[in-house]
Amino acid sequence: MKKYIIFSVLFAWITFSYTSCKHEVPTLSELESQLPAVSVSCSTDTVYFANTIQPLLISNCAMSGCHDAISHKEGINLTTYSGVMREVKLGNAAKSSLYKSMIETGNDRMPPPPAAAFTSTQLAQVRTWINQGARNNGCSSCDSSSFKFAANIKPIIANKCQGCHNPNSLGGGIDLSTYNTIKASATSGKLYGSITWASGFSKMPQAGKLPTCEISQIKKWIDAGSLNN
Repeated sequence: MKKYIIFSVLFAWITFSYTSCKHEVPTLSELESQLPAVSVSCSTDTVYFANTIQPLLISNCAMSGCHDAISHKEGINLTTYSGVMREVKLGNAAKSSLYKSMIETGNDRMPPPPAAAFTSTQLAQVRTWINQGARNNGCSSCDSSSFKFAANIKPIIANKCQGCHNPNSLGGGIDLSTYNTIKASATSGKLYGSITWASGFSKMPQAGKLPTCEISQIKKWIDAGSLNN
């Protein structure tokens, strides 16, 4: 029954693609690559697309005028797994245009100056993900009872918000690159209002709402005094 449902969905997708646009009909493997990432327990030895790579790319590269779905500068759209995979050579980061553009210098680097370059940790994550097979994978590891700044809050902000909110790219005039600026946003109510997409606040991240667990972690951190712990 499960296989029947999957292939029924794939067949309907193929039919829709063929009748509604002039692009080539995608292959079965391409369609399968767009199916939701499987949620499993996180492994410290694995880098996951849904958890780490996609948020990094959307925050730092898939912005208006660059590689979002509308602008797709140079024909590159990094908002989807299939779009990302057009810039990746499976199992070989050194020969993947995605990774090579990240380690370039000067104006050839992605994102280009004055935007901040990817950190060594972020580059290592992208490199490892590609070398591990660049899978459309995901995992579940969020623990809403844990809300320390260094271990929980800072990584969420760095991976999913900082690309648009740093000194070189002050989206909405907001800087989320340091503890003090993050705390200021939390104290003012802007941080929580934005991540919950509350009325009167800019939706953040624009690419998609944070998971409920991560929102809960941030709220508990704020309620506890937004400590630098």
